[in-house]
Amino acid sequence: MTAFTFRAPPRIVSEIGAIDRLGEFAQELGMRRPLIVCDPGIAACGIAARAIEALRRAGLDAQLFDAVEADPPAAMVRRAVEAAGQGRADGIVGLGGGSSLDTAKVVALLARSGQDIDEIYGVDRARGGRLPLIQVPTTAGTGSEVTWVSVITCESLEKKAVYAPQLLPDLALLDAGLSAGMPPRVTAATALDAMVHAIEAYTSRTKKNPVADALARKALALLAGKLPRVLEDGGDLEARAAVLEGAMLAGMAFVNASVAAIHGLAYPLGARFHVPHGHANALVMGPVLRFNLRAATPLYAELAPCVLPGRAFASDAEAAAAFVAAMEAMAGWGGLATRMSHFGVTAADIPSMADEVVTQIQRLIATNPCDMGFEDVCAIYRAVL
Repeated sequence: MTAFTFRAPPRIVSEIGAIDRLGEFAQELGMRRPLIVCDPGIAACGIAARAIEALRRAGLDAQLFDAVEADPPAAMVRRAVEAAGQGRADGIVGLGGGSSLDTAKVVALLARSGQDIDEIYGVDRARGGRLPLIQVPTTAGTGSEVTWVSVITCESLEKKAVYAPQLLPDLALLDAGLSAGMPPRVTAATALDAMVHAIEAYTSRTKKNPVADALARKALALLAGKLPRVLEDGGDLEARAAVLEGAMLAGMAFVNASVAAIHGLAYPLGARFHVPHGHANALVMGPVLRFNLRAATPLYAELAPCVLPGRAFASDAEAAAAFVAAMEAMAGWGGLATRMSHFGVTAADIPSMADEVVTQIQRLIATNPCDMGFEDVCAIYRAVL
């Protein structure tokens, strides 16, 4: 029997229209001056105003920090912490995609602990508690609303992760209606991010466990089954809810089992070329899955029914190959570009990106089903250049 620890948020609410009950939930957590943390797009489209209205209806003094940037830079996170302090915030509401949710978690922690962000990179380096925290995703992909990890881009453009149980929110609030306006490209990229979470959790070499396995399989089935419907009709709220719940389940799976090389190779694309995280995962997903086949064939065969229900296979090898092919076909869904050159990556960039992967992001290679060296990473990047 393999020993493992599984952590999850104490409360998850999945309900269309739940954003209008935000004030009720914030009150239950003792918030009086909640700070909403979001990006300018969430403010511009009216979702932040709806959240503020819900909080103010409950008599709360809602405040807004709407300057979150993609791949959250450390300097921006510090500004958000300052805003929390200046407004005497006693609770944080993360609202948006992964960057907003990751930022909100760190703000809730640092606004209470007084630490600087440079002090908490790594595992369990956070001290003390955090402010009450509600996470409200508006995209279905990162799973950040149910994880205790935040990924921050430091001054050197290296992505660094904060792992601390304090980052788990008090409440993850899933309202599928908030994702109804996502364009197909964003919908596909974020959903593929979630599918990669599930796959890498299920095949983790170091932290695979039965609870994460069950969540990963269910997540893949929901995402693969309902994503085509969402891409065909963005207003299909039943399908949107299923995809959002799939992303949440995948988030709980990966944070308790780890992600691996797909994420490792995606990070330089985000930090250096500002490729959206889910899209970066989609770019390198196919060749990494093929690279891993020699070690992961039995596990990929077990995942095949999740994405190819009803298909019969003569062997594990056939099932695994079909699974990889199906995932490769999804990489271009929603009109996603499938080549790194679309984002300005050149052959000259590959060696330094590969060096970053095998030196600074080695923790993700360690969990990959197969060992991966510098030349392997270069070859995978060249395959999608």
